[in-house]
Amino acid sequence: MIYLVEDFFSIQGEGPYMGTPSIFLRFGGCNLRCPGFGETWQKGKRILGCDTVRAVYTRLFKEDWQEVEDADRLIEIIQNYVVNLSYRPDIVLTGGEPMLYAENPIFYRAVEWMVENHYRVTVETNATLAPSFEAYPAYRSVTFAMAVKLSNSGEPKERRIVPEAIAHLAKEGKESFFKFTLNSELIERDAYEQISEICDGYENPIYCMPLGESIPQLHEHAKYVVPFCLKHGYHYSDRLHVRLWNREEKR
Repeated sequence: MIYLVEDFFSIQGEGPYMGTPSIFLRFGGCNLRCPGFGETWQKGKRILGCDTVRAVYTRLFKEDWQEVEDADRLIEIIQNYVVNLSYRPDIVLTGGEPMLYAENPIFYRAVEWMVENHYRVTVETNATLAPSFEAYPAYRSVTFAMAVKLSNSGEPKERRIVPEAIAHLAKEGKESFFKFTLNSELIERDAYEQISEICDGYENPIYCMPLGESIPQLHEHAKYVVPFCLKHGYHYSDRLHVRLWNREEKR
């Protein structure tokens, strides 16, 4: 069984495909909590974590998730979005942490179908989990947006950095790239040292984004991220969905 939190059709807001029409499938469950990213109130409870906590905290939100019992259900969702389109949009698998389901037969069959039908598929992942590319070869045709968490996530280093998983995703995935979320404090402290340690030995592109789920927050941290990228030769990525809708998620 796998769990789908939501699906929607929008534009990609981050990374190298920013602005590209994309079908998003958000899956439930995550192996990290990232309390350093702030707090929110959900269902009367104070929760520390990322901006998509409703796709992370299983005990609190599972009753709101959709149970997916067959890959055909995911395929049907995609087909319903594209039926009246004259082009093929991207597909983004996000979460939570979608790689929790990487070797699940329902999830993998859906990925196989996407690849076989020539969709560009991006998996947004914290890069702590990697499938067997020998046993599940369709993943070689998938781009992994490796959002490796830094110390500002509040997660201990041994949980947020898994070198073996990063190596597989970086080397086996198609056009995989690193994506880091930065705030001014981390940049002034040791963001460059942390990123250098994670990315050492890889030629995959590095994208840096400002932390923020509102326009004022985004603007404040962007003033630090842009000079940081210029100094170190990284790609700057805005968060276009925040600019447009003044919140983290397109609704």
